[in-house]
Amino acid sequence: MNRNLVRALLLAGLALGFGAGSFRYSIGDLSDAGPGLFPLMISTLLLIVSIMMIVRSRYDAAVPLQIGWRRISLVLGGLVGFVLVSKALGVLAGIVALVFITGLAGTSYSWRRNLQVSLALIAVAFAMQSLLGLNIGLY
Repeated sequence: MNRNLVRALLLAGLALGFGAGSFRYSIGDLSDAGPGLFPLMISTLLLIVSIMMIVRSRYDAAVPLQIGWRRISLVLGGLVGFVLVSKALGVLAGIVALVFITGLAGTSYSWRRNLQVSLALIAVAFAMQSLLGLNIGLY
């Protein structure tokens, strides 16, 4: 099975799903946009990109599809770890757990890089809490 074609088809399915979901809201028009217009526009652009990828996959050499179950498991484990650690110790600790667990799925592991990514995500979380007024339970 061609990896490029599978990627394009999954992207097209994602675009169609979000595009169909946007019709549950008022679309409006460009001068008076409703809440469904932005997701519809983004999903339309995503669908156009995926169609171009489908066409391109027909002309490029086929790349065999290989599923990395270990990497998928580590990313899913990182998400589960984020939820469990966040409930027990707070979102800040959950972010660190998420980054360090999912970092194992990469081709190389660097605790310094993981620490830098964790600090950047923690800064984003603080910005969201202070600038947007979100109550995300950082502590």
